[in-house]
Amino acid sequence: LQHWMWNAGVPSSVLTSRPARILYLQRSGGCIETGLKEAGCMTVVLWGGVGRWLVSPFFLICHLSSTCKPLLPQQGSGEAASKRCFLGCVFQLSFAATTPVLADKKKYPYFFRTVPSDNAVNPAILKLLKHYRWRRVGTLTQDVQRFSEVRNDLTGVLYGEDIEISDTESFSNDPCTSVKKLKGNDVRIILGQFDQNMAAKVFCCAYEENMYGSKYQWIIPGWYEPSWWEQVHTEANSSRCLRKHLLAAMEGYIGVDFEPLSSKQIKTISGKTPQQYEREYNSKRSGVGPSKFHGYAYDGIWVIAKTLQRAMETLHASKQHQRIQEFNYTDHTLGRIILNAMNETNFFGVTGQVVFRNGERMGTIKFTQFQDSREVKVGEYNAVADTLEIINDTIRFQGSEPPKDKTIILEQLRQISLPLYSILSALTILGMVMASAFLFFNIKNRNQKLIKMSSPYMNNLIILGGMLSYASIFLFGLDGSFVSEKTFETLCTVRTWILTVGYTTAFGAMFAKTWRVHAIFKNVKMKKKIIKDQKLLVIVGGMLLIDLCILICWQAVDPLRRTVERYSMEPDPAGRDISVRPLLEHCENTHMTIWLGIVYAYKGLLMLFGCFLAWETRNVSIPALNDSKYIGMSVYNVGIMCIIGAAVSFLTRDQPNVQFCIVALVIIFCSTITLCLVFVPKLITLRTNPDAATQNRRFQFTQNQKKEDSKTSTSVTSVNQASTSRLEGLQSENHRLRMKITELDKDLEEVTMQLQDTPEKTTYIKQNHYQELNDILSLGNFTESTDGGKAILKNHLDQNPQLQWNTTEPSRTCKDPIEDINSPEHIQRRLSLQLPILHHAYLPSIGGVDASCVSPCVSPTASPRHRHVPPSFRVMVSGL
Repeated sequence: LQHWMWNAGVPSSVLTSRPARILYLQRSGGCIETGLKEAGCMTVVLWGGVGRWLVSPFFLICHLSSTCKPLLPQQGSGEAASKRCFLGCVFQLSFAATTPVLADKKKYPYFFRTVPSDNAVNPAILKLLKHYRWRRVGTLTQDVQRFSEVRNDLTGVLYGEDIEISDTESFSNDPCTSVKKLKGNDVRIILGQFDQNMAAKVFCCAYEENMYGSKYQWIIPGWYEPSWWEQVHTEANSSRCLRKHLLAAMEGYIGVDFEPLSSKQIKTISGKTPQQYEREYNSKRSGVGPSKFHGYAYDGIWVIAKTLQRAMETLHASKQHQRIQEFNYTDHTLGRIILNAMNETNFFGVTGQVVFRNGERMGTIKFTQFQDSREVKVGEYNAVADTLEIINDTIRFQGSEPPKDKTIILEQLRQISLPLYSILSALTILGMVMASAFLFFNIKNRNQKLIKMSSPYMNNLIILGGMLSYASIFLFGLDGSFVSEKTFETLCTVRTWILTVGYTTAFGAMFAKTWRVHAIFKNVKMKKKIIKDQKLLVIVGGMLLIDLCILICWQAVDPLRRTVERYSMEPDPAGRDISVRPLLEHCENTHMTIWLGIVYAYKGLLMLFGCFLAWETRNVSIPALNDSKYIGMSVYNVGIMCIIGAAVSFLTRDQPNVQFCIVALVIIFCSTITLCLVFVPKLITLRTNPDAATQNRRFQFTQNQKKEDSKTSTSVTSVNQASTSRLEGLQSENHRLRMKITELDKDLEEVTMQLQDTPEKTTYIKQNHYQELNDILSLGNFTESTDGGKAILKNHLDQNPQLQWNTTEPSRTCKDPIEDINSPEHIQRRLSLQLPILHHAYLPSIGGVDASCVSPCVSPTASPRHRHVPPSFRVMVSGL
């Protein structure tokens, strides 16, 4: 140790000063029977007179290094030496003991050190964290007492400054598990406490876990040996980590350690600058390797000198007749004077400002950064002034800015896209315009037979329900980006009510008017049955009342509330060092599944009821009344679309744009299809053939359903009695048929006149033509087609001239009995009876009614088609 403090390192003026002189520095073979040779303590001897030594040393400068053998079991040499010196020595001053254990003043009240302890770096780390606004850190500590003590002190410092320690990990041999946990807890700023051998393993694990680069910052001890990574890279290779991988993970780490010599070019107490002292020290090392503690040893000598000088001045000022040479171990008064003098030490030495606080050196802490395989000083911390100085443009982060202390979580409310909302709103408006056009068409043509028979009031309700369904789309698209939280919660209830009421109104009105047709046509008792629109409105109101009961109970017992669902974090689409946590607003309550089940069950029963009515009225022969096909198509489309929409909506609840698009399109499709199926056929029929829809197709229906002929006729009669519009239609049809009968009467009269103009004498008609005439003139043929029967008769007479009367054989008229029967007199007599019958036989073939009927409301059973025809009416004309 002589080369650290040649000639005590004290100027000659100090050496020759009185009353105390520091003359010599020698190894001590003993210290009051404690044997401190192993501890490497240096004895500073006070010269009290010429050739006279003090009986015991007043100060010990102990080199309490970690290389000394322990004097007590499980204790380092520094701690043990301090305990032993305290038994026999009054004051102890160390220039190399950095262990935090010696900072305990209850155990070591007279221990001082010129070197900062390991805990001295913690305030510097705190200042660095504050400078870069790192408020969240994690610690990784090797299971060694020295590092654990530093970690514990650092934890208290950080907690006192409200800095979060998100995770604390420790390890013995394998740090990879701890590194993985740090990553799992999203630790970005890692404070490490481990030796250089473990440092290589730590950075290899960091490389494997990708915990390096622009997102992470490692802060570790800076007292490792120069180029320490070169010494341990072989071991790193054995742990599956190549040298380039190790350097890549180390790039940018920050080391923290005390400053060996001050970097300021200021003259020290010795009159030399730190740089001058360093040059002089290097010149006198005489081939001995450098030590990072030589500056602290040099400043330690000056501490002792200044302390003794201040103590003597204090004794002199107190006018006490006590000299410092008279000090003994039981003199507590002089001990307190010396202790106060030590604590008041304040001068600028080669290691910086020398100040003690509770026996601990308030020194200068330096920061170095690993850049391009070398360590570069980037700043320093002055513990005395509590200031941090970052050297300009030296610290270099791998990103464009310092790393974040945690993953910045951007809570982003997933909103419905404004363009999507605009497009679907435009489609909804078009649907509402179409519904308004149907409403105008229905009101304008409400007096038309076609519209009257289709219940215009119920049609208006169908349109109203469709428009309510359309309106709910606007509400489903409003979220937190458009309205406040309170308004959104209100919308949760409003849009549910509007959609439910709109659905029930539309389909309830459709099913109600279908029920009226079903009730009339299934009236098997053949009684008059009048069902007015007021009764249908009551039915629709009853359905709505059930809806209101369900909705009111829902709102009162378990109302819908606004809930925000947080999803797992996602990387930023823009590539920034942030994570996006999607938030999504929902309308939910405690028992959402139960309430939805009740609503779905009720709507499902309503749809089944509609299907039943559509099936029951499928054979109604009046198109204006028979909407069964369109109802079936509506129910099918709505049912399928609702099932698909509900399933897709549930599966895409985390994608509001997709969910809103599906819901809106389902509502638009169902409403549009339903309105079009109800009104488009009526609009087309009204413009093309309005009478065809109101005409009763009962005869064609009778051919296909002969067994139900009587029941259908009775049902039609009931419809006529119930609907005045139907009565007007039948009267118009009756008038047309009467005109047809008049034309047929004229044709029959013409035939009669031709028969009267026939010659009085006839010969005979061949017997083989009698049956042919019977087939032509039979009543059955006339019932098939009036015009066709007359045409067959004429064509047959033209093609068979032999059937005309022959006047060339008058003699045979008296001879053949058949010729007597077919004489002109007999023929005329028979025609006078058969022509009226033929007249009536035409009527059923053209779908008319009995010409003798005074009212079209007479039962169809009185028509010729339903009368029993006597056999005498089927007598054929045997001669013309």
